[in-house]
Amino acid sequence: MAAYSYNRHVRTAFSEGYEVRRDERRVGHLDLHYASQEVYATLILEEDLNEEALLALIEEVDEDLVLSAETPRQDFLVSVYHGRDVGLYNDDFLRDRARAAAEGGAPDA
Repeated sequence: MAAYSYNRHVRTAFSEGYEVRRDERRVGHLDLHYASQEVYATLILEEDLNEEALLALIEEVDEDLVLSAETPRQDFLVSVYHGRDVGLYNDDFLRDRARAAAEGGAPDA
């Protein structure tokens, strides 16, 4: 079983977001949302995993992150997607794009 590491980049009172890494490679992104009796996860993989490897990763996430959060849970529900990171967009970026479009110029790259 591959050992994964998780770099948390956001935490709120009821959720956490992680970069999932194996060795030195980013393999995906994980969001955990803690409800009253369930934990919901969205796992976006950036590489193909066979079902055995995927189930091992989900089990590792459960053991390393969910159970260690010490939040009572009846179920752990995981939605898995395959995709790639396109970018991170924030208010400043969107405001600059809108300003450039209004001025008729090309936005800065």
